[in-house]
Amino acid sequence: MDKMREIQLGTHTIKSHGFKLARSHMHDWVILTLLALIYGILNLIRPFYRFIGKEMMDDLKYPLKSLTVPFWAVPILAVVLPFAIFTAFYFRRKDVYDLHHAILGLLYSALITGVITSAIKDTVGRPRPHFFWRCFPDGKEAYNNFTGGVICHGEDRLIREGHKSFPSGHTSCSFAGLGFLALYLAGKIKAFDRRGHVAKLCIVFLPLLIASLVGVSLVDDYWHHWEDVFAGGFIGNVVATFCYLQFFPAPYHTEGWGPYEYFRMLEETHASSQLTNVTNSLSVQPMEVEIVNSIAEGSNETGFNRACNGNLVLDEMEAGRR
Repeated sequence: MDKMREIQLGTHTIKSHGFKLARSHMHDWVILTLLALIYGILNLIRPFYRFIGKEMMDDLKYPLKSLTVPFWAVPILAVVLPFAIFTAFYFRRKDVYDLHHAILGLLYSALITGVITSAIKDTVGRPRPHFFWRCFPDGKEAYNNFTGGVICHGEDRLIREGHKSFPSGHTSCSFAGLGFLALYLAGKIKAFDRRGHVAKLCIVFLPLLIASLVGVSLVDDYWHHWEDVFAGGFIGNVVATFCYLQFFPAPYHTEGWGPYEYFRMLEETHASSQLTNVTNSLSVQPMEVEIVNSIAEGSNETGFNRACNGNLVLDEMEAGRR
């Protein structure tokens, strides 16, 4: 059955079905835009400034260093790379349903994760491991004589970002995109087809390994505590799984290689063709009935004529005898 369904791949391209498909999901794209707007607003909001005393500062004096994985690299790894792989599968299969839902699912995964992560960051306000140097860039400490809380004299922008440690946005975004990609690849290569090809799991685990290394680098660079990275990875993975299953069957499913809408379209096409066949057969039956009736009427007329001719012959014979 799967092979028969795969035979129909290549007949649903961007040119033939793309506009209709995007239009049918217009509300999804509108909500996606709203999510992007909410994410931008959350990044502008001033986070909660948690109380930080002098004793707490002893654990926040790690060096302030540049990131091993810069900010601009995360969208490339989590969004652009999956996009490229989705496009490669499209050129191979020519299935616009798969391309559209993969892109839409990935964007939802990234933005929902971003909104959740940013909302928690602003609410918790946990200081980063190197907060001391954001607060006191010159190393000169200052504390409130009454409360004992820090009195920062660093740049407001750096201090604000210093209160956004939990959870890790780098890690959550990486797992949101690469976790989605791992599920996508697992379905496409049929990693769980029960044939024992363990090598397929290496392809599935590779995106997850990249996301994990991004998280580890943040701990090594003293930008996050390990709890921040763990929570970020958990959030990204959970959201990615929910978003993927919204558009695709589970990777271990027999139809895990394609989106739900592709199979629904095939069923509707099959049902439509069956209805057409039934309609055609019903239209043919009256014609057959008419032909049978005409033949029957013709045979009846022929019998009647033969009977009439026979009676005439008998009449003539009797008249001759007389």
